[in-house]
Amino acid sequence: MKCRPGCGACCIEPSIAEAIPGMPDGKPGGVRCVNLDENNQCRIWERPGYPQACRNFTPTPEFCGETNEEAMRLIAAFEKATIPDKV
Repeated sequence: MKCRPGCGACCIEPSIAEAIPGMPDGKPGGVRCVNLDENNQCRIWERPGYPQACRNFTPTPEFCGETNEEAMRLIAAFEKATIPDKV
């Protein structure tokens, strides 16, 4: 599966524990990454500082669903189910 243009769900919903350019303490879940542009495209894609967590993410129907809104819900639910203190 390829990313849907303009989705950005994987750059908003999951938390990222490692430093990201512009976010030295990582990114909390549900917070928009500062590296997303106005079209939800990553400004640092495959550049130095691009987080390993992002490199490891592979879009799949289980995470991305059929719409951007569904992707937000699915990723948020996965985050809540796999991170014990996530409310």
